[in-house]
Amino acid sequence: MAPTQSPRAVPEAVSSPTPTSSAAAATDLPPIVKNDPARTGFDPQTKWWVNYFKILAGQVTPEGQFHYRESRTAANEARDCKRCEDYRDFALQHSPTVRFLREKVEALNGRLDQDNVVCRRCPARLTADGEVHRQSGGFSPDHGILICANEVRDRGHLEDTLAHEMVHAWDHLRWKMDWTGDKDLKHAACTEIRASMLSGECRWTRESFTRGNWTLTQQFQDCVRKRAVASVMARPRCKDDVQAVKAVNQVWDSCYSDTRPFDEVYR
Repeated sequence: MAPTQSPRAVPEAVSSPTPTSSAAAATDLPPIVKNDPARTGFDPQTKWWVNYFKILAGQVTPEGQFHYRESRTAANEARDCKRCEDYRDFALQHSPTVRFLREKVEALNGRLDQDNVVCRRCPARLTADGEVHRQSGGFSPDHGILICANEVRDRGHLEDTLAHEMVHAWDHLRWKMDWTGDKDLKHAACTEIRASMLSGECRWTRESFTRGNWTLTQQFQDCVRKRAVASVMARPRCKDDVQAVKAVNQVWDSCYSDTRPFDEVYR
């Protein structure tokens, strides 16, 4: 069965807050693609291993493979959440970065622990433009930090994700951020630059060995900029990539040089 389309993943594991989108913003999003077994070759009513062998035999389209992956993450939700919680507890107790950020959040009268750092399954979305939208976590001023258990690859990945969201938490307590971009997107752009820079997710080993980016010149800066732009684009008030790039460029110099609460880029 020949593929009918090739889903493209958005920048890996984009992490962003979870504000409530307006109805107007929701209508601007490309429609979500639903599975059709006749078109994709993936039939959720059959055994998982039957679909798996159909994928190996080339009888499932890339779109069908996306829906198969989602069905397996749903089936393994309890296992993934348990593993995520074990990694979370270890990071809260033993990660120097996470422990430092936790102390700095507490110094601003905040609290981050097992009660408001939660592991949940985060369904991915395949939209009609062929893009797969995933996230590895999110921060909400009202609820805390979400870690997407089905996207956690290993303990180090969870540590990076948790540190990223903890930078958002510190920024919110320190400056009362405009998360949704109701006024403008500069606040969102600044905190995304800082979170990508300080969390360790753009360090050379992560970019090179995990994402296959072996560029030596400006690799760190390019990673921070790319991930900040992608996260700003996820804001409901952001119209397109042009607006996201503009917002990041406007605050780049001041926010990229701001390493608080660290003295320097630690990871």
